[in-house]
Amino acid sequence: MSAGSPPGTLPDRDKDGFVDLRSYAAIGDGRTVALVAHDGSIDWYPTPDLDSRPAIARLLDARHGGSIELRPEADFTVERAYVRGTNVLTTVYTTADGSVRVTDSLNTGVAGRLPWGELARRIDGLSGVVPMKWSVNPGNCFQSASPWVEVEGENPILRVDGTALAICGIAHGTPQSRGRSVSGAFPTSEGSRHLVAVVSTHREPVPLPDPTTIDEGIDRTIANWQLWSRNFSYDGKYADEVLRSALALKLLLHSPSGSIAAAATTSLPESKAGGKNWDYRYAWVRDTAYTLHALTRAGLREEVHAAVSWMLKNIRAQGDDLQVFTRLNGAVPEGTHHPDYSGWRGIGPVVDGNPAAGQLQLGVFGDVFDIVWQYVRAGHSLDPETVRQLAGIADLTCDIWQRRDAGMWELPEERHYITSKLGCWTALDCAVQLAEAGQLEGPTDRWRGERDRIRAWVEEHGWSEERQSYVWYPGSNDLDASILLHALSGFDTGPRMSSTIDALRDELGAGPLLYRYSGMQEEESTFVACAFWMVSALTAVGRQKEAAEQMEQLLKLSNDVGILSEMIDPGDLAFMGNLPQGLSHLALITAALSLSGEA
Repeated sequence: MSAGSPPGTLPDRDKDGFVDLRSYAAIGDGRTVALVAHDGSIDWYPTPDLDSRPAIARLLDARHGGSIELRPEADFTVERAYVRGTNVLTTVYTTADGSVRVTDSLNTGVAGRLPWGELARRIDGLSGVVPMKWSVNPGNCFQSASPWVEVEGENPILRVDGTALAICGIAHGTPQSRGRSVSGAFPTSEGSRHLVAVVSTHREPVPLPDPTTIDEGIDRTIANWQLWSRNFSYDGKYADEVLRSALALKLLLHSPSGSIAAAATTSLPESKAGGKNWDYRYAWVRDTAYTLHALTRAGLREEVHAAVSWMLKNIRAQGDDLQVFTRLNGAVPEGTHHPDYSGWRGIGPVVDGNPAAGQLQLGVFGDVFDIVWQYVRAGHSLDPETVRQLAGIADLTCDIWQRRDAGMWELPEERHYITSKLGCWTALDCAVQLAEAGQLEGPTDRWRGERDRIRAWVEEHGWSEERQSYVWYPGSNDLDASILLHALSGFDTGPRMSSTIDALRDELGAGPLLYRYSGMQEEESTFVACAFWMVSALTAVGRQKEAAEQMEQLLKLSNDVGILSEMIDPGDLAFMGNLPQGLSHLALITAALSLSGEA
């Protein structure tokens, strides 16, 4: 078995049942995401929400995680692509005796998201005869429950941890129940149409839609995605790649709340040595800000308003105890759980939850104000309660910017990180601009004065004459790639930032890729977003030719369907870290906007 699309042939599953992370395409319905491997196995599908404990998690444990499989019985080759302008995946499997096309969709309804999960897998016979086999094998939901077959027969129902998985189909063979799974088989022929669907609910009744309605729902879902894509107004450089990244980001938007997840997965390792395995199925204020920065410039309105409103309501409920991230429904995460799963390719640990909850990250103040400033610049208006809330946050920023914090990278050692101070500078700069635009009331002179004091502090303590670069924190000559964001924030687009770019490339660069900060070459892979930030920063300081050259190299590093992970190993270009990763895709969009003169 091999994949017939760039960046090359993907190997079979290894002896333990895992595949390369490049193998995964993502589909979603506005509430959760499923990852489809090139061999037709769905190895990740949390229900009902993205941050729920997953009944399908083969991605993290090939034995106990669970999967939904569909593939030819004979050896095959693979060619796949998204239906243009959608997150609906088509995969053509070719065997020695024929070929079939599988269309994978998490269906949406007539009026938007369905009130249940509807995973639809349409199989069209293209040529010859191809025997196909399928199975639904729930896992133990991070060791919280044991699956069982409740109902057998034409529409079997499996249950695990309150989740029901009902199976129905068209010409999909007779379902067979075996222990804690259900399977079937059928042959295709030229022109034949088949369907295997899994309908899911959580602690509620299970609908059993007519399979024909589910099949029609695939076409409706395609039409819904394409309507959304037509309203995505960007026709500058790299338009196809920008749209694909926007569609990937759309998968991470949680439609019931308006929140935006940082990534679709948990516990995928940042290096082959393991140790840095995190759960990114939460809504970070930082990631929300960067995402909205890109989506606002692309003309999207509904998602932007929903996310801004969700964030401000959450912050209002938190008071002065500003959380750097929350669950997708706005709740504060409660600790971490470590199920006894092997981890992807045996690289643990597997983590349900994120230990960064409760950290002080000063950059979050800049993120909040950047979101609001972008919203206002797009022509919108703030309500009185939000105005009072923001004035209070600006005053708080004036008081606490001098404190140590965990920094953007959520480190256990608190320091005076330069980019944290610049986050506070951004907050107060935006507050002043909002006030000057008549959208904010408060002690503007104070905000302006503290903003200027932060600039003076950074220029004195954040610059190294020896390195000719901004440094990570005072008294150190270590570097931090997140400084590149402050070419875009407008803090510095002059010679100092240009010189810093050269220093970063020299120490942290690996071809077109970039490590996050000094010393990470020994601990983790390169961070994809940093490389695209470099493109934007090069453009901001007037080095457009270099920026365009780097962009061309980076665009070749996505997988065959345009998905990007959090990190890439610079040696073999293997994907590492969680995926699809929001920061990676939105950094691509921002880089393209920068090169097109629209950022």
